[in-house]
Amino acid sequence: MQVQRQPPIKVTLQPSNHPYLNGAWTPQHEEVDACDLTVLEGAIPTDIDGVYLRNTENQIHQPLGRYHPFDGDGMIHQIAFQDGKASYRNRFIRTRCFQAEQEAEGSLWGGLADPVQLARRPGFGAHGSLKDSASTDVVIHAGMALSTFYQCGEGYRLDPLTLETIGVEGWTPIDGVSAHTKVDENTGELLFFNYAKHPPYMHLGIVGPDNRLKRYIPVPLSGPRLPHDMAFTENYAILNDLPMFWDAKLLERNIHAVRLHEGLPSRFAIVPRKEGGGDIRWFEAAPTYVLHWLNAYEDGDEVILDGYFQENPMPEPRADAPPGFEHMMAYLDEYSFRPKLHRWRFNLVTGETKEERLSDRILEFGMINGRYAGRKYRYGYSTIPEPGWFLFKGFVKTDLVTGASTEYTLPPGVYASEAPFAPKVDGVDEDDGYLVSFTINETTGTSECVLLDAKRIEDGPVCRIALPHKISSGTHACWADRDQLKRP
Repeated sequence: MQVQRQPPIKVTLQPSNHPYLNGAWTPQHEEVDACDLTVLEGAIPTDIDGVYLRNTENQIHQPLGRYHPFDGDGMIHQIAFQDGKASYRNRFIRTRCFQAEQEAEGSLWGGLADPVQLARRPGFGAHGSLKDSASTDVVIHAGMALSTFYQCGEGYRLDPLTLETIGVEGWTPIDGVSAHTKVDENTGELLFFNYAKHPPYMHLGIVGPDNRLKRYIPVPLSGPRLPHDMAFTENYAILNDLPMFWDAKLLERNIHAVRLHEGLPSRFAIVPRKEGGGDIRWFEAAPTYVLHWLNAYEDGDEVILDGYFQENPMPEPRADAPPGFEHMMAYLDEYSFRPKLHRWRFNLVTGETKEERLSDRILEFGMINGRYAGRKYRYGYSTIPEPGWFLFKGFVKTDLVTGASTEYTLPPGVYASEAPFAPKVDGVDEDDGYLVSFTINETTGTSECVLLDAKRIEDGPVCRIALPHKISSGTHACWADRDQLKRP
């Protein structure tokens, strides 16, 4: 392995015992380029050609208040495959907030768990007082990477090969762009949503394959909400109004406290993608909160939506957590809020909603073959959580036709990244491809990239590839075939 290190950034973070500034969440501050990566086991397949991008949170400066892992500075890690070889690089996303704190040589904003008064400068997004670190999500659209922040940031374009930050996406609306933009690989369109504390409270946006904004549609709500993800089908976008959001009375005092609003249902907006396609249709369902959807598609008169229904959206504080971290540790522990794979059926003729549970296991962070996004599909790939932590210890493949599942669990002390599906170059079947993931080994203090054959994930890695340094854990990742890196 040949490694070239980049000039260091300014770091003021001090050692601490914070549970999410240590272990698998230890921030990585080094930026490198590495080629001729060492293969530890197996061989890199020659039928994988493209890039895997992973977004992570890496706190650079000493926090002003109580650090939350979603406050960390965004860093993209990339592994590129071609002709049976692999290269790696990682870069911080040079957001305007990153640059400002580098100049100030310290934190300028508080975080998710802090009062707004801590912010030393005006903040960003729906919250209004946070740092826009573009650290939550990353997708490839129109040949470029788009990195976004979960509370509606500016949306940053990056070169997916060099990871150079190009700047704020030009079509970003004044209310920003939420994480979980969606790319329709069949049309080349990108769909996004945002939310705010002022009417109409939510919008849907559609960007063409030429990276030009085509539509920007208000989706009126009765007040501020906190949606996290969206879905789409061939003809519709699906947005949500779920009953867990900021307490309105506390919000009047600029206190951003989230609570479950008893008595309110879950509501879903079915929004036509094409102009003139009809009115927005609303459907009601059982109350819950959903972080992530798996996929959606149309089937006759119905719109089918699959996602991870939380059985306990507001868990009790974790009594076994370190003092002062009881609430945070509960909300980051999937075994506390219990997400389970679930299906919603919205009948466009009768207006009825039907629901069914697809799995009784605690699962989240699902992926599919992106060529089937918005279309009828068969396979979903979910992560297995580590009890008590926001960490993944394995993967489950679910056959949504038969209900059968297979799984692969990593060795003890090894934790995975979200694992998108990489289609084989000449793949035919929906599951002809690989799951790609970065892993963190807490025993050895190292990181690797692993490839699993999506047809047989239970067999374990097809290959294990050494990375030049241990990475930090984080949130979301994506895969892009080589031809998706071409710009219009």
